[in-house]
Amino acid sequence: MSPELIQNVIDSDEKSDLRSFISELRHQEKQYLLRNDILNAYREYCSKYQKPPEFYQSSNLGKLIYYTQEIIREDGNICLIIRSKIASQEVYRLTEELNIEQLAVEELLDVRDRFVNHYHPNEGDILELDFQPFYDYTPTIRDPKNIGKGVQFLNRYLSSKLFQDPKQWLESLFNFLRLHKYDSMPLLINGRIQSQQQLSEQIKKALTFVADLEIDEPYEKFRFVLQLMGFEAGWGNTAGRVRETLEILDELIDSPDHQTLEAFISRIPMVFRIVLVSPHGWFGQEGVLGRPDTGGQVVYVLDQAKSLEKQLQEDVSLAGLDGLGVQPKVIILTRLIPNSDGTLCNQRLEKVHNTDNAWILRVPLREFNPNMTQNWISRFEFWPYLETYAIDAEKELLAEFKGAPDLIVGNYSDGNLVAFLLSRRLKVTQCNIAHALEKSKYLFSNLYWQELDDKYHFSLQFTADLIAMNAANFIISSTYQEIVGTPDSVGQYESYKCFTMPELYHVVDGIELFSPKFNVVPPGVNEAAYFPYSRMEDRVISDREQLEDMLFTLEDPAQIFGKLDDPNKRPIFSMARLDRIKNLTGLAECFGKSEALQEHCNLILVAGKLRVEESGDNEERDEIEKLYHIIEQYNLYGKIRWLGVRLSKSQSGEIYRVIADHQGIFVQPALFEAFGLTILEAMISGLPTFATQFGGPLEIIQNKTNGFYINPTNLEETAERILDFVTKCDQNPNYWYEISTRAIDRVYSTYTWKIHTTKLLTLARIYGFWNFTSKENREDLLRYIEALFYLIYKPKAQALLAEHQHR
Repeated sequence: MSPELIQNVIDSDEKSDLRSFISELRHQEKQYLLRNDILNAYREYCSKYQKPPEFYQSSNLGKLIYYTQEIIREDGNICLIIRSKIASQEVYRLTEELNIEQLAVEELLDVRDRFVNHYHPNEGDILELDFQPFYDYTPTIRDPKNIGKGVQFLNRYLSSKLFQDPKQWLESLFNFLRLHKYDSMPLLINGRIQSQQQLSEQIKKALTFVADLEIDEPYEKFRFVLQLMGFEAGWGNTAGRVRETLEILDELIDSPDHQTLEAFISRIPMVFRIVLVSPHGWFGQEGVLGRPDTGGQVVYVLDQAKSLEKQLQEDVSLAGLDGLGVQPKVIILTRLIPNSDGTLCNQRLEKVHNTDNAWILRVPLREFNPNMTQNWISRFEFWPYLETYAIDAEKELLAEFKGAPDLIVGNYSDGNLVAFLLSRRLKVTQCNIAHALEKSKYLFSNLYWQELDDKYHFSLQFTADLIAMNAANFIISSTYQEIVGTPDSVGQYESYKCFTMPELYHVVDGIELFSPKFNVVPPGVNEAAYFPYSRMEDRVISDREQLEDMLFTLEDPAQIFGKLDDPNKRPIFSMARLDRIKNLTGLAECFGKSEALQEHCNLILVAGKLRVEESGDNEERDEIEKLYHIIEQYNLYGKIRWLGVRLSKSQSGEIYRVIADHQGIFVQPALFEAFGLTILEAMISGLPTFATQFGGPLEIIQNKTNGFYINPTNLEETAERILDFVTKCDQNPNYWYEISTRAIDRVYSTYTWKIHTTKLLTLARIYGFWNFTSKENREDLLRYIEALFYLIYKPKAQALLAEHQHR
């Protein structure tokens, strides 16, 4: 489509407009224009030359500009990166004479290197990384709409294979069923069934037998009869359940299709022990939220652990295994911090509240420089310790589980790298969850990595990301756009498709976006802590009164800044870490600039520390100073409350409900948000929610139906949107209730942990089955990844470690 787009402009009378527009660009200061810059420049061009609105929107030039993601000016030529459809881009050089030349990815990466003056053509070629050949042997999705639906695709693919070559595939299915054990106890089938043919015959005999039993007859009562037929435990806890499972398998053998395959595989008891890896930050159950690097990920992992354990217990019970001593176990693997600052982060083992067998296992970093390894370490500085941490964690996990786990789930870049190292050594299914890929959060972070490496160490982080995402058996994203963006924005994983780290390496093809390893499985919200404000019977009166006082009237200079002139005004509320991306200072400035908003509302922020000297995090210190400056600049005294408090889970749930009691609103103003758990928490509490249009909130909120989008970079427009809502509520008191009710309904229908964990465990089983039946040879890919680890990652990690030892 892209060459036609350009050619259509050149072959029409719009050619002179293209020439004029390029001429305008040449007079701009910027040499590297991103999509927003390009659209603004085109808007200015159309305004300057008084073009009609239809020219701006629907001319051939307008379409070309719309699809152009980046423009790089170079020596009189311009380089156009055109993204005419999701998950694909093409690159063209347009000369001053308007000649078109298509560029290969390698040439584009050279152009980018030249742009930052890090291109040295006479010093040999740069290392090129290309993962595409490793995906040539695996099935790939064709339609971009189906990206992120990997498990459905795999089911269809596998069942079509079963249909094409039933003998070979049913032999694989038979061998797969023979594999399953819990410790040394056989599950599903025993040695009395010797072949796939015999399996088919015995299924029919077993079906005849269980059909005569009462539907709720316990498995224990007829267990020995099934054993004599060749069937061990795992088919079900009652005669009815055993019959259902055997019928599904019988149907799968006789007439395979993808739905039957998923229904059967999702019942197989093959996952009992799960590791959730989340190494950085302060990982604990109380007194940690709001500390540096400690926020939504901790909440997510704890809630996921509880839900997984509950689901595993349910699965074990339904499979008829709970009477046989089968005990599912979930371990959260994190870091032990000796100087734990009053938290439990120096405890090796801690039970997860409200679970039977879910634990936090903290493994210390090996002792290098005690000034570093005894204390909290920023996630940007964590890299030198991960390899030895993984080796030590392996021993601890094997001891805790008394064997290997069945599934390892990594969280964030560091956790995913540890998950890769562990799964490589233990030969266990690896799942990745990014939470946020920093590459898309920090503009041009790869191009300027050399300038940023002292502070952020992106060379290590982006290398770790490439290693982990390609090694993973499957990847969970919270949203579709996390993978491939939207029609007008690049996805987080898509940003790894091709990029340059000047003078380090070129990534020609960093990830296959159409791989079935990608699955969209949004997280849930903790329904014990977060529930609608109207459920008064579940609310604790003392918590409510204490938080009411804290939010609106309590004077406590140690942890509260600001006294409200009129506490009865409608509260605008936000709660997040004080860092640049979360952008609470942007919300304060938006409020400061709008006198109309100040007239109607108060601004209440729950955010980290109040004093610069209390923080050990550079970015947090900068934001603290900035927030005080904004309060001073716009004279917000009497209109703002800033709480530097740490809340327990139950308090953070109640705080949303107290704001809802006052018919307040929640604003999430992040410059970018990968998903947005606080949005779910606010919505399920019943708060009308305004959230950034950059990232995951676009898929959570349906604009103007159950919440609202804002552009946090446009402060005036954001203020207008909030003001418009507040005005409507003043005119029609029911309007607040309508949005509140729809927000609650949205979360309950789509974002519960029950939905999440059921899908996650189905994925683990399907990908386990896929790896077994396809006999996919991943060794060449894993060797390539190991080379990247040992030749690029490890030397850089060791250099950073040497630097740490001198601190």
